[in-house]
Amino acid sequence: MESVLTTCPYCGTGCTFYLNIKEDEIVSVTPNRTNAVNKGKLCSKGYFGFDFVHHRDRLKHPLIRRNGVLVEATWDEALNLIATKLKDTIKEFGSDSIAAFSSARCTNEENYLMQKFMRAVIGTNNIDHCARLCHSPTVAGLATAFGSGAMTNSIDEIEKMGPKDAMFAIGTNTTECHPIMGVLMLQAKARGSKLIVADPREIDLARHADVWLQHKPGTDVALLNAISHVILREGIADHDFINARTNNFAAFKQTVKRYTPEYAELITGVPAGKIIKAAKIIGQADNTATYYTMGITQHTSGVDNVLSVANLAMITGNLGKEKAGVNPLRGQNNVQGSCDMGALPNVYPGYQPVSDSSVNAKFQEAWKTPLSDKVGMTIPEVLHAIEEDKLKVLYVFGENPMRSDPDINHVKHCLEHVDFLVVQDIFLTETAELADVVLPGTTFAEKDGTFTSTERRVQRIRKAVSPRGNSRPDWKIIADIMKAMGDSTDYSSPKKIYEEMQTVTPSYAGITYSRIEKGGIQWPCGTIEHPGTPILHVGTFNRGIGEFTAVDYRDPAELPDHEYPLMLTTGRVVAHYHTGSMTRRSWGLHGTHPEGFLEINPQDAQILNIEDEDIIRVTSRRGTITTKAQVTTRVAKGLTFITFHFTESPGNMLTNSASDPVCQIPEFKVCAVKVEKLSG
Repeated sequence: MESVLTTCPYCGTGCTFYLNIKEDEIVSVTPNRTNAVNKGKLCSKGYFGFDFVHHRDRLKHPLIRRNGVLVEATWDEALNLIATKLKDTIKEFGSDSIAAFSSARCTNEENYLMQKFMRAVIGTNNIDHCARLCHSPTVAGLATAFGSGAMTNSIDEIEKMGPKDAMFAIGTNTTECHPIMGVLMLQAKARGSKLIVADPREIDLARHADVWLQHKPGTDVALLNAISHVILREGIADHDFINARTNNFAAFKQTVKRYTPEYAELITGVPAGKIIKAAKIIGQADNTATYYTMGITQHTSGVDNVLSVANLAMITGNLGKEKAGVNPLRGQNNVQGSCDMGALPNVYPGYQPVSDSSVNAKFQEAWKTPLSDKVGMTIPEVLHAIEEDKLKVLYVFGENPMRSDPDINHVKHCLEHVDFLVVQDIFLTETAELADVVLPGTTFAEKDGTFTSTERRVQRIRKAVSPRGNSRPDWKIIADIMKAMGDSTDYSSPKKIYEEMQTVTPSYAGITYSRIEKGGIQWPCGTIEHPGTPILHVGTFNRGIGEFTAVDYRDPAELPDHEYPLMLTTGRVVAHYHTGSMTRRSWGLHGTHPEGFLEINPQDAQILNIEDEDIIRVTSRRGTITTKAQVTTRVAKGLTFITFHFTESPGNMLTNSASDPVCQIPEFKVCAVKVEKLSG
């Protein structure tokens, strides 16, 4: 039996393990103990989430829609059809009539190639990916405050925390969404570290917290401003840090002056006494590390929420040192790397602006072709452009917007309306079912490359089994389309693509395949001699001086009313991942959680005559789904919760596409619904 070391394809923690192979199939997984963030541990998805690789539903041949039906085709037929359609569209409507969604589940090499394909071959910056729907406020907010939109510190620092340290987890269900990190947090708590949790639901971390701040969804700015208010009022702010390393403190101080704990209680529902207690713990700890995920970002105030987190870290001096920092936890295996590779409409690889003439000239020289300096369209803008008949061709690579995007009735309308839809994936997803051409890609176990974890650690993935059927590695598919479009670059391996990427991406320049053969390296790493960077902003910020931003609270876009009296928020469960296309095809995971549900508080359930496991109808202004009720005190009265894993009860049928004005992330975490009992 052969064992192949690789990196987990699920959350962004970056756990590594060995795939144990017999007769070209994965038979088991063994966690890696050496140079590994997981140190011999894995969650349920790591241990049991590999069945999908060999599942009977895998796409094994290209498909082309003929007479309204998807039928098998040869690779030459599929590639020639795509190339012809792209060339004709460019000639008739221009390059900006084409867009692509890249993939946070695929490798750095593949994301680099996809954005290069769109920019250097198609001639447009219309390239985006699911970071738009998860951490785009992080990129925008932390870049404004610190000069870099990435996690500032390292995961293993949690293991060093003790009684003088504190963890502040806000809007992150860490034990379910990043289980290995969640275990580390609970172990630190057992050693005496303080734990503050801010979450509308009674998640596992809340049960162990020193203080649980159960705030209403969408009120994070008011809560964070109130914590900052108390820290300033109590005289426990780090003024040496503020004076030496930050700017605009006076405007920030004037704004938070209004946010007394009592005022914040009226907005958030959190008792003033709890806000004061949490603030004192955060302000008085030797080190406080803040962790957050979608509970902070997926709001119409997402960027303001991130800026408020950054403000709190700066007034307490918790940056540029160990066991501290602002730590956004990435929800997908390579969403950090996808951003790093430039799968965004406004930046090239390494976050170099497409609108900067010197940057543009650099990439034109590197790629030997003219490039557009016009910022491209985001995912929401692409959908609007389709409705307006301005966008003619969409290429969806390794994403499933028919389940992951908000208001999926609207998404379906757009995908059915676009002239030509190409989908590249490993299964015939709900999105692929609408395509004109479907291209069968490969899983993480069938190709080589790299992923970049939430802590900026670049790690190898390695081919362990052969591609299923006639599927091809995704980098090869993209390279073949580029060649069909007339591009002469020869990409013979992922390593060749990676080495090209290094020449234009300074933060990756020193991270070679040979250096990460036995363990990952954290960017920035500019030279072969550089050891990598476990902690950002030591001594100085990337932007020089940290920037406070005065932020005021704004209501969410949609609140409960007489017609839709309950609030809905969304999230994940530990057994499943994203839209369920992989975990629901892994027997050990699907069996533990085979169907969806709506969490509803017992008081609301009683009013509606609903009992546990009753069949119910949930309706918002955008759509209706049928699911089961789970009557539980995990949610407060007036609040409901649903996941988006299950195609039979897709939570995003209900969610609101209203978006943040800066980064256009939709407000997944707050909308208004009504619930009706159908049967017991």
